[in-house]
Amino acid sequence: METILEQQWHYHEEKERLMGIMAKEMLTKKSMLQDQISSDHCTWAMQDRYMEVTGNLRDLYDDKDGLPKEELNDISGSNEFAEFYNRFKQMKEFHQKHPSKIHVPMSVEFEALPKARENPSEETQNLVEFTDEEEYGHYLDLHDCYTSRRMQNIRDTYRCCLSTFRITQVRVKPLQDQNELFGKSQTEFEKKWENGTLPGWPKETSSALTHAGAHLNLSVFSSWEELASLGLDRLKSALLALGLKCGETAEERAQRLFSTKGKSLESLDTALFAKNPKSKGTKTGEEPEEEEEEQISESESEDEENEIIYNPKILPLGWDGKPISYRLFKLHALNINYNCEICGNYTYPGPKAFQQHFAEWRHAHGMRCLGIPNTAHFANVTQIEDAVSLECKLVQPLWKTVW
Repeated sequence: METILEQQWHYHEEKERLMGIMAKEMLTKKSMLQDQISSDHCTWAMQDRYMEVTGNLRDLYDDKDGLPKEELNDISGSNEFAEFYNRFKQMKEFHQKHPSKIHVPMSVEFEALPKARENPSEETQNLVEFTDEEEYGHYLDLHDCYTSRRMQNIRDTYRCCLSTFRITQVRVKPLQDQNELFGKSQTEFEKKWENGTLPGWPKETSSALTHAGAHLNLSVFSSWEELASLGLDRLKSALLALGLKCGETAEERAQRLFSTKGKSLESLDTALFAKNPKSKGTKTGEEPEEEEEEQISESESEDEENEIIYNPKILPLGWDGKPISYRLFKLHALNINYNCEICGNYTYPGPKAFQQHFAEWRHAHGMRCLGIPNTAHFANVTQIEDAVSLECKLVQPLWKTVW
């Protein structure tokens, strides 16, 4: 039943009320991070509604179908009274057909929003979901990337970490312009990369890698074009490490290096090497000694890999046989030990394992040896003396009732 002019007025009113409620929401102080995140997501939803209303209002003002202009002509022409009574008749007929239809003013809807904020429901409190490890935006959960790292290469693992960071950033700070944030980071990275000031990636022209050679992991590259983007110096360093020819252009160096992917040095064409391997018999007396020293160093490195894993903090071992990260060790409070005398002075690391052991076989066996039922009355009881005294207190009233 609304005319186009009424729709425009309705959209203008909704925009003003949305702007006012967003300003009040942003000026309200939040004491906890959870409240701040929930408030940001509410403001984000209102911003989306504001942009949607603005788009609808702009379409009406554009007058693509000519209906607004036609309506203005009807109400401002010579038959304005006839048009008025015609619309009045339509309104009466509409209300006669729908007598129970009640119109709720927009002011009532927006006045209910502050009340809903004071007494939020479960849906408004949990506008965004976080895992237990994230603690509602305090930490970054990379567990999925860690579990899938054996099934992916380094490039996919990096993309997984980057995707997790982007998603978490949107959930924690939805009002921040993500395109501007990542665009600024990309610009800073490219600038540091060109200047050679990126930490851990110095220019190789100023180091000995260009002349001595440094191996390059080819598993992260899918084509020789990606290798060519590394530059002449890095390609030369990788070719020198393999003993291959390192001349000509960057494209030819990249193609030569990419052709060695997944192959052993023995299976490569001898023309790719800088020195012909057939000339081994003409080597000087010092060169075989150098090769023997290299073989000895390689065997020593293999022995070092087979040694006991370095674990000075005595961290628990994970599923892969390696110590877990110190962050998880502190997060789950595994540095706190709990002793249970009923279990034979067995030590449980962390509160989670300590609480779970009351329902496990070791504690149940200890209670059975004491002749005490392992019921909920004895939860968190670890001393034998305390368990026996509690059993006497529970049994004594029963004997009195029997006699």
